[in-house]
Amino acid sequence: MKTSILLTFLILLVVSSCTQQATVLLKNPLAEERTDEVVVFTREEILNKIALEEGKLPVFKYNEKLLPSQVDDLDGDGNWDEVALLVDLNANENIEANIELVPENDYPSFEKRTNLRLGIHQEDGSYKEVDNYKAIPYSEPFKIIAQGESVSWENDKIAFRVYFDCRNVKDLFGKLKSRMIIDDIHTPAIRDYHSLNDWGMDVLHCGSSLGSGGIALMKNDSLYRLGSTEVYEYQKIVEGPIRSVFDLKYSGWNVDGEEMEAVERITIYPGKYWFESDVTVYGCAEDDQIVTGIVTSQLKNEPFKFEVADFTCIGTHDVQSLNNDELGMAVIVPKSETGKIGRTSDINWFEKGFVAVQEKGFSNIISETYYIGQKCENAEPAKHYFFSVWGLEKDQWKTEGGFRKYISEEAEKLSSPIQKQ
Repeated sequence: MKTSILLTFLILLVVSSCTQQATVLLKNPLAEERTDEVVVFTREEILNKIALEEGKLPVFKYNEKLLPSQVDDLDGDGNWDEVALLVDLNANENIEANIELVPENDYPSFEKRTNLRLGIHQEDGSYKEVDNYKAIPYSEPFKIIAQGESVSWENDKIAFRVYFDCRNVKDLFGKLKSRMIIDDIHTPAIRDYHSLNDWGMDVLHCGSSLGSGGIALMKNDSLYRLGSTEVYEYQKIVEGPIRSVFDLKYSGWNVDGEEMEAVERITIYPGKYWFESDVTVYGCAEDDQIVTGIVTSQLKNEPFKFEVADFTCIGTHDVQSLNNDELGMAVIVPKSETGKIGRTSDINWFEKGFVAVQEKGFSNIISETYYIGQKCENAEPAKHYFFSVWGLEKDQWKTEGGFRKYISEEAEKLSSPIQKQ
């Protein structure tokens, strides 16, 4: 009799262990609602929760509903490294999500809310999307080879681009619809992106500024644009519904007679009016600063700066879009890394003979820019976030106060990320 009872107990124990689900606890530390928050788990963190199986991938369920997620191979070795999870949490809410494994071929499809694009011009006039490509070196004649002249990235709120040539200026598209649009730029679907369409338009004049978050290095109080390099390479890392990530790699960057290298890794997430930038410089000195900035060519009001949570913010808000309506742009940098803040001159250096691209009236000397410096440590990434909003898209963006409120809310969230256990 005792043997029978013991056997029954062991059977129940085995069954219980086989059906036990791994869980993760997600905590919102702020007393405010948070939507479209991305939580990233490393492979090791998942492995600590559940035994992984060959050919299967982790998914997350809360109240029996799948939470949007994606698994990402960041180093290109064929094995996934991280899982990005999208969640909504109420103020101070804690939720417990179950982790389950599903066959790789049965991994669920989620709404695509981020997008990348580098299209290279073909002989038939079309553009072929590529995952890796090198721009024409600065030493060769200038030529536009990319769709929309640029590498482009977007989410359901806004779209950005960076010229895929020696100018290396960042630009942006205002969006009025949540659909992805950058694949259609310079195609029959969107022939003219400089005029207002139902989806939006190119809203920014950049000139020879840093545009919407271009990169430079400050050395001995002089600015050197990250551009005009011998090697300028695009490398897609991941593209998916929850996040898209890519690298821009540079070598042969002449900074005051010194040759440097740099990598900028850009990440965009759903539902946000900003992108994340991690800039790594190889060869910088102790007093050098990584600089990013905002074009001021159409600015009439004074720019602003303030500190919030863990960040220093600089920004502009004015009737300064190419549609003659409100446009707000801002950068936030960690307080502990904040460097010099200032404005360049408004001198047209191209007209004075400092010519980088004759065809575009472009000078490599940075002008018409409000900028912020950030501590540069050799071979170490420095993170900042670039924001942009368009008054035509939402009434809140018509005022500087509305824009600053959003920046402050997002800075608080970035300073107090969702906790995971």
